[in-house]
Amino acid sequence: MFRLWAKEWKDGRLLRDVVVEEPGRDTRTHKVFRALEQACLQLDLAQPIWLKPAVRDFQKGAKCRFTKDAFVETIEFDYLEIQVIEEDEEDWA
Repeated sequence: MFRLWAKEWKDGRLLRDVVVEEPGRDTRTHKVFRALEQACLQLDLAQPIWLKPAVRDFQKGAKCRFTKDAFVETIEFDYLEIQVIEEDEEDWA
């Protein structure tokens, strides 16, 4: 099971969050993209753009932040943070 936690932050406070599960057998990358898409749908957000700092941070620690620069639309929060909280060992194979 693959689970991704998405959180909206403003002024150091958590506004909203959602945990998305991605069952099935697929690549880790596909699971991350689909989970982020589902999280954005549930939070009623446009999907952010993966800028280089977010990609680098996610590759290092399975966690990253999307600031206002990553969104085409204006956002009412400081950043969206995503974090992988569970994944099968086979996702790393």
